[in-house]
Amino acid sequence: MPNKNFDRRAFLKGAALAGVAPAAQAAPPGRKWDHEADVVVVGSGAAGLPAAIIAKENGATVIMVEAIDDIGGHAAVCTGNIPLGGGTAAQKAAGIVDSPEILFKDLTDWSTLGSNGAAEYRFNDRDLVRAFADNNVFAYDFLVAHGLIWTKPVPDRGGMTQAGKSAPRAMHAAILEYPRIQTGAAVPLEVGKTTSGGIGIVRPLEAAARKAGVQILLEHRMTSIIRENNNTGRVTGITVEVKGGAKLSIRGRKGVIICTGGSTSNVEFRRIFDPRLTEEYCSNAGEPYTSQDASGEIAGMEVGASLWGTAN
Repeated sequence: MPNKNFDRRAFLKGAALAGVAPAAQAAPPGRKWDHEADVVVVGSGAAGLPAAIIAKENGATVIMVEAIDDIGGHAAVCTGNIPLGGGTAAQKAAGIVDSPEILFKDLTDWSTLGSNGAAEYRFNDRDLVRAFADNNVFAYDFLVAHGLIWTKPVPDRGGMTQAGKSAPRAMHAAILEYPRIQTGAAVPLEVGKTTSGGIGIVRPLEAAARKAGVQILLEHRMTSIIRENNNTGRVTGITVEVKGGAKLSIRGRKGVIICTGGSTSNVEFRRIFDPRLTEEYCSNAGEPYTSQDASGEIAGMEVGASLWGTAN
């Protein structure tokens, strides 16, 4: 059933950050679709899982595809530190003064300098930061409502970079007794309650997605985005390659949301950002547990998408 308390405008604004491509309602002629849903989500990490859950809870049928044999993406192996400000329940309970406007000003403040002497927020897109700031409280409430447990109730500044200087905003997802992807082992619960990690983000959201009825297709690697009229019309779906080599087409009747983002193992692609990142720099965060081949970005570019912020 749709969540009647959900702000659809906020979702659409937030979804734009994740890469929504509006899809055609009518099935285009001449293509056989192996799977269909209202919304297709590519990637099952920190962007894909919430996108899939929100779409499903608001009445859409949802297929989420993941390239590897488990959900989580890069988020599964991250530190579990999440900057959430703007006046969250945790901030209010701790007497921390914050608001969307304060957060927005923080993240567009050129006077804040990094260790290299450059203004940290100089290149931030103000419209995207505005959407981010306005939806921080919603994001906090969403994560709590869908099972995340924090290592402590009070926000701090730990583990954060570029989260803004005006208020403590860092929350830390507890790993609890979830087996960590890196080791396959869990820690004792009393340790897990006070230890943060990405597995404490993705496992609760996976459970929420499955409970909501999101169809999750593992080992389905997106190979292209399908767009009408020689890449001038609407996005209608994606192609995927399944483990074993089978190639399938998946239609998104109302939208395709691209939530992949890893690119650091693709040498030529990462040199778009900095030409010094040549072959000898081989340390890529998240691998071998998640792919970092830039396939999502490249698929978008092949149908006419632009890349922003490479100087950042």
